[in-house]
Amino acid sequence: MSKKQPEGAVESLSEEMTVTEEAGQEEKTEGSPAPEETPAEAEPCPEQDEGPTEEVDELTTLRQELEEQEAKAAEYLDGWQRARAEFANYKKRIEKEQEDIVKFANGVFIARLLPVIDDFERAFQTLPPNLMGMTWLEGIALIQRKLQMLLEQEGVTAIETEGQMFDPALHQAVTHEESEEHEEGQIIGEVQKGYKMGDKVLRPSLVRVAKRVTSNE
Repeated sequence: MSKKQPEGAVESLSEEMTVTEEAGQEEKTEGSPAPEETPAEAEPCPEQDEGPTEEVDELTTLRQELEEQEAKAAEYLDGWQRARAEFANYKKRIEKEQEDIVKFANGVFIARLLPVIDDFERAFQTLPPNLMGMTWLEGIALIQRKLQMLLEQEGVTAIETEGQMFDPALHQAVTHEESEEHEEGQIIGEVQKGYKMGDKVLRPSLVRVAKRVTSNE
């Protein structure tokens, strides 16, 4: 009986020590911080998506194409404007040439009528006084006035000579006469009336021109 009791006591003591050690380990486990987890190995980064880069390249290409098209449009517009201006100038030039041709033709025809006007004027200047007031003569005077109105409508005007200085572009000197009443080069009188249409001289005036009086000493 005495031998069995110590063996039981030893087993009880051993069990108590085991329980005490387990409790101590649990306390250490609860009090100590949790062990850091070993970081996982860095996974390789996936390749970046090339989508945004491609979009930027495409946008740049579109902008370049747009700029090229705008440059072409500006070039075409400039060419069109130049062609339009050239055509407008050509049209004006043709119209001016046609107008000049018509004026020239009218001028030639009117120049042929001027002697008729001269005849009318000379006839009325030498008309005997006893014929004045005749009905048929009034009819002839009416024809003369109509011719003069026709010339005025075409822009034909008589060249001024009275009191004017001699102008070779407008006048043609028939004689040069000494005169104390006129300045040298001044028109004394008109022999034949001259006419112009606009700035164009149809016929110069035939005139008598004064010159300096020479001394008899």
